[in-house]
Amino acid sequence: MPVVGFLRNTAATGYNAIVTAFVQGLKEAGFVAGENVAIEYRWADYQNDRLPALAADLIRRQATVIMAAGIPAARAAKAATTTIPIVFEIGDDPVGIGLVASLNRPGGNLTGVTTLNVELAPKKLELLHEVVPTTRSIALLVDPGNPVNERLSTDTQTAAQTLGLQIQVFHARAERDFDTAFASMVQMQVGALVINNSPLFLSRIEQLAALTARHAVPAIAAYREFTAAGGLMSYGGSLTEAYRLTGVNLSRILKGERPADLPVQQATMVELSINLKTAKALGLTVPQSLRATADEVIE
Repeated sequence: MPVVGFLRNTAATGYNAIVTAFVQGLKEAGFVAGENVAIEYRWADYQNDRLPALAADLIRRQATVIMAAGIPAARAAKAATTTIPIVFEIGDDPVGIGLVASLNRPGGNLTGVTTLNVELAPKKLELLHEVVPTTRSIALLVDPGNPVNERLSTDTQTAAQTLGLQIQVFHARAERDFDTAFASMVQMQVGALVINNSPLFLSRIEQLAALTARHAVPAIAAYREFTAAGGLMSYGGSLTEAYRLTGVNLSRILKGERPADLPVQQATMVELSINLKTAKALGLTVPQSLRATADEVIE
């Protein structure tokens, strides 16, 4: 039975949906976990320095192919082996960060799927501005440990200048930093909040939604789970679609294709979700034009 090694730098908590989507992608291609394929999960619990050892463990386990979820895992897997195929899922340019030689002909032992991420940062700010047009001061919650943090922040700052907005940056490297960051936002009287993309933030998205409600801060995040948990808005690439595609792509390697010959795919599905109940509680009116374009409206 072939073994698929699943490697990610986060904890397992909060990632049931993407794991389910990955397994579904394998199933669509004819591979059922526990029947004709085994999946070995390795989670680094946000300790990136553990990734090399976890990757080495998967190699000792004689993994047929490694699914590297996120940039830190992809880099660790690439450094660990030049022979075992690696399929990654990341939200950045894999050529620009040195994972593959090109998108169409990756070369080497890596290929994968990319999710729209950095490209959507300006649009997130624009959508939030539509709902809170009189607010001039916007908070930006960032995770300094996220590899794409600098690009996300720069693009958001550039978009803010175009809209005539002032961005106040707040850092949260771990869950323990959330309360301090929100207390600072309240003290500085920011009018709204953009939550940057981050694996940490995704895994604690319900907690972040609760904090925005407690402090009455209109906020937008990248993940629909944010609005489902009571956040105001979300706009971003669909992670479940990306992980499903990763499962499908990985299955092609299990069937004998070489990663060097498999083009890197881009998951193009983008989701806009709005929580009207939260908008009402905040005293906000969501424009009808925005409601009409939303993929999901929670009432």
